Amino acid sequence: MLTEVLPFQFGLDATAIAGASLWSLALYLGFSPLSHWIMEQLSRWFNFAERSLYTSVEEFERTRKGREAQNAFYASLFSIVPFLIVGGLCDFLVELGLGRSWAISMGIMACMGCAVYELGRRDGSVR
Repeated sequence: MLTEVLPFQFGLDATAIAGASLWSLALYLGFSPLSHWIMEQLSRWFNFAERSLYTSVEEFERTRKGREAQNAFYASLFSIVPFLIVGGLCDFLVELGLGRSWAISMGIMACMGCAVYELGRRDGSVR
């Protein structure tokens, strides 16, 4: 389907996508306070940028709750992007140093380790 629209072809490497996704998930779990901070900053920026689009204060206040919820959703989606970039870099470096099969294996181990760390961090912060 894509080859009908685009005049050129490009290949997607499934193992590179899987490895980068695994590393991204591991980093997202391991650095969850950073991901929450990124989410808050993006949400603040989206709210600020959208405020400049309204000329009427009444219209702005009337639709504020829905727009802030929508901006929080967009911020949570876009907060993944830095982790995808760094995860792709980690996958590339492990693949470069140890080989392709190790990049996937290390990504799986990093996901498990960071998930256990995150569970322990949350359990420790509740008490």
